[in-house]
Amino acid sequence: MTPAPQFERLAQQALAQLGPGHLASLAEHLAAGRPEQVRVPAVPVPGFADSSAELRAAQRADGLTEAEATAYLRGLAAGYAQRRATMSVEPVWSGPTTHRVPVRTMAQVVIDLIGEATSELLLMTYSAKPYPPILTALGAALIRDVTVTIVVETLHGAGSALAGAEPAAAFAALPAVQLWHWPVEQRPNPGAKTHAKVAVADRRLLLVSSANLTESGMDTSMEAGVLVRGGSTPARVADHIAELQTSGILVRLRPG
Repeated sequence: MTPAPQFERLAQQALAQLGPGHLASLAEHLAAGRPEQVRVPAVPVPGFADSSAELRAAQRADGLTEAEATAYLRGLAAGYAQRRATMSVEPVWSGPTTHRVPVRTMAQVVIDLIGEATSELLLMTYSAKPYPPILTALGAALIRDVTVTIVVETLHGAGSALAGAEPAAAFAALPAVQLWHWPVEQRPNPGAKTHAKVAVADRRLLLVSSANLTESGMDTSMEAGVLVRGGSTPARVADHIAELQTSGILVRLRPG
């Protein structure tokens, strides 16, 4: 059974807000045919009442039976729980290495992450300079029709902390890359910076690190990070960036 888009969207939102356990509880109440005035107080957690009412309305509007809605919610909750159970986290390092505690290098992980993307790739960086291995990997991703979005700091936003070319210029050879930034006029104070360094591939693979997209950050400086594979965290980070874009906090940047 494939649910209508509205019901599927609201179910995904309910999962993110309530978690798989409470979503499964909602499915069980639907399966038992309990009326909403009984179902809602039975799970007294924030957001449950609203999610229950919205899903019920979408179910009716989309013509889904209670059996179909219940089956989808159960499957969504079970699938999420299984993915979360198989989540893995590994350390990533650049700079000096040791033989006794081997870890993958920052450059290797970033290039591999870009290479694994099949539909969507999100990157955020403070500083950026042309680094051929990353540019080659991004170019290959674009050839695979991956949507590549990069959020960068600007010289204006960084003040005197960055010099030289605009960070966005590092990707000038890849015009299909979608560049975004945090406008200075929208920052809470003059000292606020776009300092996040993250990479998300297909909402299932996440790197959070201290490394900028520069040769120094990838190879020579001592930088550290964690690579998260699976679970809900990669999607939540991607959703947060998307919401910053939708709300106008992040806006498109067109160098030159």
